[in-house]
This record gives sequence, structure tokens and C-alpha cells, in this order.
Amino acid sequence: MHPVFAINDEWVQKGLERQVLDRESRYYGGVISPDNGLASPNHSTGTPVTMAVWAAALCNPASRYYRDRELIGRLELAAGYMLRAQHPDGTISPGFTNFHSPPDTAFVVVGYAQVCQLLERDGGEETAQAARDVRLFLRRTIPALVSGGCHTPNHRWVLCAALGFLRQLFGAREAAERAEQWLAEGMDITPDGEWTERSNGIYNAVSDMMLAHAARLLGRPELLEPVRANLRMMTYLIHPDGDVVTDYSGRQDFGQRHDLSSYYLPYAMLAHEDADPQFQAAAELALGFMKHPGSAPANAAVRLLLDERLQHRAVEPAALPTEYRVLINGDFPRERYLAEMGGAGHQGRIVYSRLHPDFGAPVARIRHGRTSATVSAETPSFFALRHGAVRLLGVQAASYFEPGFVPMNRLTPTENGYLLAGEQQKGYFGPVPSSHLPPTAGEPVSPWYLLPHHRRPQTHLQRHRVEAEVRETEDGWEVAIRASEPEETVTQLSLVLAADGVLSGGDLDPAEAGTWLWKGGTVRLEADGDWMEIEGGALEHTAKTVREANYPANCRTLLINLVTPFERRIRIRLSPSADV
Repeated sequence: MHPVFAINDEWVQKGLERQVLDRESRYYGGVISPDNGLASPNHSTGTPVTMAVWAAALCNPASRYYRDRELIGRLELAAGYMLRAQHPDGTISPGFTNFHSPPDTAFVVVGYAQVCQLLERDGGEETAQAARDVRLFLRRTIPALVSGGCHTPNHRWVLCAALGFLRQLFGAREAAERAEQWLAEGMDITPDGEWTERSNGIYNAVSDMMLAHAARLLGRPELLEPVRANLRMMTYLIHPDGDVVTDYSGRQDFGQRHDLSSYYLPYAMLAHEDADPQFQAAAELALGFMKHPGSAPANAAVRLLLDERLQHRAVEPAALPTEYRVLINGDFPRERYLAEMGGAGHQGRIVYSRLHPDFGAPVARIRHGRTSATVSAETPSFFALRHGAVRLLGVQAASYFEPGFVPMNRLTPTENGYLLAGEQQKGYFGPVPSSHLPPTAGEPVSPWYLLPHHRRPQTHLQRHRVEAEVRETEDGWEVAIRASEPEETVTQLSLVLAADGVLSGGDLDPAEAGTWLWKGGTVRLEADGDWMEIEGGALEHTAKTVREANYPANCRTLLINLVTPFERRIRIRLSPSADV
């Protein structure tokens, strides 16, 4: 049996145990999410996830649940719940956000459509009722998806994939026409393969998967080009232990641990499409981390049954890179695009989402065997380092100039490292010129929010510049951070260390939860025989935190307190064993 099918079978019983069988419950037939104890129709933790698992088991002759009568009955109950959970307008509400949501409905449609195809092809007469209910749910979504909108960049490609499936299942011409409207907006990806949201842990794989479906279903093979670019880029964004780099994400995976498993299907599909040895190697690496067959739209067992060629190697795998120094987006003309933002007409505001001006910011990746470093711009943490089992999750600079972290706006390669610079501006604003004052200014009450603040002339503009030079040394790394103006700017550098491993040494005083003021001395972090020793602590002020700079509670953060002007060198020495 293919490993994916074995993994899928492991989750069948878990779903049975969480299905609501109380007929009086509003959730009757639904499957409870372990996250919140409620059943929901959402694609990532809700009932469709379990339905995809069950459908794959029922339709797989190699599964011990093949045509299992009890499981068929449970699937019918779940399909009935989904119909009741569907709103009259055809949408679903995930239960935790995004109510009456076309994009969340589209996620479900992509998974549900594949379940429908599988049940109708291989389920037999026993699953006919469940298949009819699934198809009915899908048909009801058509009006919402051909008229509905989205929030985030990746939602557009989810909608395109869903519309493609609806076109295939129902011959809905209007679905294909709507997809073309979304595709007309163009691809939000840099030539090096970086999507807008810079989300290596979650949404890269979503965009890749959805566009791979859309390319096939809409007859648009050119949509595979951005997928290829991202998958190639990702081969340089894998840590030695298989985690993907999330140190600079623009979404909720920022700084969280994610492995490569969500990329399994895109890599496997493109390995077959292109006969690409590296894509095949990445697919097999991703498969090795898989503990669940996937969310409803990305259930690997369902996809392998529908596309049987994926059950076999496309080509002999090639070795993935483990020794490299690459600069992603180094040639991307980001400043030119940012300069054009003013002409877009949105005045820098977007509702229910983000503009993501960090799109295309440079990211340097350095890998030497089991040592993995990331240097990035436009993110709170500009440097992260993993060395065997020890992890320095981030180095950050925060100040009271514009309270919070100072993002590094520029990243420039040097002979043996990188120079980063972040500049902030902050000034004051004079009175609104009389010619622009609203009528309320002369009335007894003049609300602040009715004044045209954009008309105020700026005065006393100040600039704060922080520079960081990151370079490799013979036995590790050195980070030199400096700032000179304005004088007496209270600054706090932070080194975020993983919670695992033994932390020792250094002159440390407890500050807030999970943080320590590092006054000096050498700190040593050790785990599984690997270690890093860090020098560079200082205590020029006693503030325990900088307003708007929040440090993770599940880590150990060392704080270096400085006042401008300063130049502080942080030296990191690594154990020699980790690169063996």
C-alpha cells in the first residue's frame, strides 16, 4: 500500500470517534474539531476534512475500510450535516471567522469536487446517496462563487480552482468566465518565485496547489509557470530538519514550525508534469513528514486515487541542495513598484486584508550541511540561525523612536555577508490651513475625526536609521548593529532562542515572562550535543520592554538594552560537530 493510503486509514477511526451522533444536536452528523470542540463545515479542521479521509478509504480496494457499510452510513450523515450547514446563498461560514464566505466555500468546493468525482467513479451504488448530497452541495455554491469576492491574494487562486471544478462537473460556463476575471489581475509572484504573502508554511503551497488545478481545469497550462518558480525557490527554504523557513512570513505561520508536507501534492504533480528529478526528491522528502493526508482540498489520498500516476515515481530523484548561498529577490525592482503605489488610488488602505508592501523584499539563505541561516528585510527579525539541534529564531531591533520593531528596508550583499539598513521618519503636524477647515470647525463642537488631517503641514521631521551587518566568520557568525541619531533613543535588541535545549551562562536578570535582560557574559545554548555560544550583552538602560514590541512567550528572549549612539557586536560561535 502507498504510504499516503496507510496514513489516510489511520485517520478514519479518529473521525468516527468525533462525529456527532446526537439527533437533537445542531451539529448532528458533523465532525467535531479538536481545536474548539465544535463541528463546522470548514476545509481545514471541519467536517469536509474527515469526509475526504472517509471517501478515500471507501473507494480504495487496498484500504481495510473499502466499501465498509458503517463508514458509508457515517459519510451519509456527514453529507447531510454539510447541506444543513450551507447557507441559502450557497456559502458556508467556517465558524471562527469569515461569515457567508465565498473563499472559504471555494476551499470546500475544491475538496468536495474531488470527493464527488471519486465517489461517483469508484464508490459503487452503496455510496450513491452520499455522492448525490455532495453534488447537491456543490451545485448550490455556483451562484455564490460566480459573484462572490475574496480577502487575500491567495483566495483568488482558490476561487479559480473551485470555479474550474464547477465548470468540469456542471458545465457551468459562467464559472469559467468568472475565473478568467480573477486571472486577468495577473500573477502576484516575483521572478524568483515569491508569492505576495511570503508564507512558506501555509499559503505558498495553497497557491501552488490551486493554480495546478486551475491550469488543468481551465485549459491554461501557463498557470504552471508561477508554480514551478515557487517550488524551485522552496528548495532553498528548507532547514536541515525538514522545517520550512517561516522567519519572514506575512501571515499567521510567521515564526511557527511547519514542515514540507503541505507541498507534497504540488511537488508530486509537477514532478510528473516536468519529469523533474528535484521536484521528485522534494515530493519524497515532503512525504516523509506527512502525518495526515491533508486538508479537504489537498487530501493526498483522494488525489492519488483520482490521478493514479501519482502513486509511482515520475523520475529518479536528484539530491536537494544542502550547500548554498542564494539571494532571493535580489534583482527584483521593488522600489519601482512601491513608487507606483500612490497612483493605484487606494491611498494605502485596504479593508479586511493587507497591502503587503513587503512583497518582493530580499531574503538571503545560507546553508552548510546542518547549519541554516536566513537574512531578511521587511520583517521584525532580520537574522535567524539553526545549527544542528540549536535554534536562534530571530535577532530584532526595537526602539522608542516609532515604538516597536525597526524593519530593515534594504539588504545588500557584501564580500562575506550582508548589510541591512532600516530608516524610519517621524515628525509633527501644524494647524489645518483655514481654507481647508470644515464647517464644524466654527461650531460649538469640532470633532477631531472630521478635520482633514492630510492637509496639515509637516514640521520638525526626524529620521532614525539602524544598520546591521551580518557576516560569516571562521567559527560562526557576527552581527554588528549600529545607530547614531536621534541621540538618546532608547533601543532594545532581542535574541529569540528556542525553548528546547539547555541555556546557561551569561549575566541575566529576569524581565517579563520569557525574557531576560542580558547584561553581559557568554551565553551558551546546547541541545543534542550541538551548541552555540553568544557574546554581546549590554545594559545601558533598565526598560524591560519597548512598547509595541511583543516577544513570544513560548521562547527564551535575551534583551540587550542600548541608547544611541551605539555599535554593538554580537558574536556567535558554533560547535564543530553539527556540519558533519
